[in-house]
Amino acid sequence: MIQYKESKLTENALAVLKRRYLFKDTKGNIKETPRELFFRVAEFIADADKNYGASEIEIKKTSRKFYDIISSLCFLPNSPTLMNAGRANGQLSACFVLPVGDSMEEIFETNKHAAIIHKSGGGTGFSFSRLRPRDSIVASTSGIASGPVSFMSVYDASTEAVKQGGTRRGANMGILRIDHPDILEFISCKENTNKIKNFNISVAITDSFMEALANKDKFPLIDPRTQTVFVRDGKEIWLDAQELFDTIVNHAWQTGEPGIIFIDRMNRLNPTSPSETIEATNPCGEQPLPPYDSCNLGSINLSQFVLDSNSENTTDSIDWEKLGDVVRTAVHFLDNVIDQNSYPLPQIEEQTYKNRRIGLGIMGWADILVQLNIPYNSEQALQLAEEISAFIELEARKHSSELAKTRGKFPNWENSIYKDQNISMRNATVTTIAPTGTISIIAGCSSGIEPYYSIAFERNVMDGTKLIEVNNFFKELAEKQNFYSEELFERVASERSLKDIDDIPEQMKAIFLTAADVSADEHIKMQALFQKHSDSSVSKTINFEESATIEDVARAFLTAYQLGCKGVTIYRDNSRPNQVLAPIRKKTTDESEPFVEKRPDVLQGITEKLKTGYGNLYVTINLKDGKPFELFAQIGKSGYTTMADTEAISRLISLALRSQIPVDTIISQLRSIGGSNQIYAGGAKVFSIPDAIAQILNKHFGDKDSSKSETFEVCPSCSSPMRFESGCYNCASCGYSNC
Repeated sequence: MIQYKESKLTENALAVLKRRYLFKDTKGNIKETPRELFFRVAEFIADADKNYGASEIEIKKTSRKFYDIISSLCFLPNSPTLMNAGRANGQLSACFVLPVGDSMEEIFETNKHAAIIHKSGGGTGFSFSRLRPRDSIVASTSGIASGPVSFMSVYDASTEAVKQGGTRRGANMGILRIDHPDILEFISCKENTNKIKNFNISVAITDSFMEALANKDKFPLIDPRTQTVFVRDGKEIWLDAQELFDTIVNHAWQTGEPGIIFIDRMNRLNPTSPSETIEATNPCGEQPLPPYDSCNLGSINLSQFVLDSNSENTTDSIDWEKLGDVVRTAVHFLDNVIDQNSYPLPQIEEQTYKNRRIGLGIMGWADILVQLNIPYNSEQALQLAEEISAFIELEARKHSSELAKTRGKFPNWENSIYKDQNISMRNATVTTIAPTGTISIIAGCSSGIEPYYSIAFERNVMDGTKLIEVNNFFKELAEKQNFYSEELFERVASERSLKDIDDIPEQMKAIFLTAADVSADEHIKMQALFQKHSDSSVSKTINFEESATIEDVARAFLTAYQLGCKGVTIYRDNSRPNQVLAPIRKKTTDESEPFVEKRPDVLQGITEKLKTGYGNLYVTINLKDGKPFELFAQIGKSGYTTMADTEAISRLISLALRSQIPVDTIISQLRSIGGSNQIYAGGAKVFSIPDAIAQILNKHFGDKDSSKSETFEVCPSCSSPMRFESGCYNCASCGYSNC
């Protein structure tokens, strides 16, 4: 019998659990320990076995098995299951896809459904491809259609307005087919990164488009109502396929969006095709789903399965027996989640039971490679990826088939590929590769199949102290090899790569690679290999250096298609404004002091009041030559410390303005700084006093149409740096995610 030991949680894991997962009373007092949380989840999910004739003793054994794999951090379910299992909310699914019909009633009914899902803690994906294009005639009203992008903005505003109890932020995926008449507007809709900010967007690429691109042909836009070539002003509209592809690539190079999904491939490989059509994916792209379907996810922490890191044979270094046991237990767990779930909509409940899709994935991939001394970008790493992913796929399918014998096949089995193959399956899908931003913090491992983002980072703790968080494997080896020092780790925390740090041995540099060290081709090869053994899809980011060219991005998209990926998301370093994880610029000795303009005796300006979580804030901005020159702020009835902090912020802003620092730069630095008393005021969320001042500055003097505005790169919860992984901005400090 395999023995499991409870793993010790890291300080960071405990902070995340306390902030977001542990049960609290109405006053916010924590009423649960991590151990009690794991028991709560295990017992509630195991209770589903009673539906299949299990005795109380058998249910207790199953509960203990579930507890063992969770408390040992060998496996963790998705965040909604950890948060809500056995509690009043009861919504356990991570993601959903909702249909968007072409009538006003259907559009706003789906928007209502999305709000209900976001309130419960889930994310949503939509295809807007059924909507008639902008400026089409609406026969019932003789009006003019506003098109898909305008309704995306409506959905975005609705998402922004829905609060989720401080645990999970609403997230969306917006998808439009490449042949939709509004495709050019869609591609550029996030050119300003402050707009439609609660959406990831992807273009649904068809095989016919890829064929036209290969042949350098024209490509027709299709009217979604008639499914014929779109006609404008009496002419059929055909676009040059290469020019359209270049437009996608250019925008992805500039901002990281849109991503692309290969929609025909997704449908061709969908186990329930052709009876069901996939139009969209969840927010991070790893779950292609038919309308109203959902997926319950969980991930295996590979760093827990290394037997002997010094073995010459990599295969002998992995505890395959234990891994197989965890896979089987996790499949059982995730199938039970479907029965124990409290579904936000009856349509979702019906569709989920119909297919019983689950998504078992992995995390800790970078960790297991480091433990086995294998570089992420090596052939040996690809070989291990093949071996592990094939093993998990086989064991997961075998156990789903075993469950089908005792519990029954999923109801839609008759319309699936498994009927033709004469394979009994309990679940239409069993494997996926999801982003694991928060649960990987709890597990103390690397995220998904991503390489390390960095080897060390700066973490903000509750009292404002900043600590250097160092990769445990790196720290352990540094201590063994006697080159550990606080000064070195501060340097490591300021760099995205170890390659230029002289005090680190070359052997360690070769093993401790980061996303910045891995080429786009190497990223894609890794993604494609895991896709080969994934029923659903793979959430991964293809990272580029800032110097990467547009041609590099184009080649990545084409390579992903050629290697069998179902989709691809790219991110070029510093392609979005104000990226705080860029290397820290060191001040040179010959830099002169900035010019500070003298204040005239008389200035005129404006004063505005804004409600904050600390009281009413009064901000006065004086102008010189029509531009902001100085700023004064006063906060009422908040105590001397808050008043002093507010005055200090005002003085520094005034100094910056008089030093000719652009107001948009000041705004971008202050926006979304998180505070302990966050409220909604004036139709927007006010995170803190600095954020409130930035909002007032932006209202009167900001470049509202500029892309140099608010991004998710500073955590709105704790103000720590955010990292972009698997299509999401994630905070390594507090576990916040914009997905």
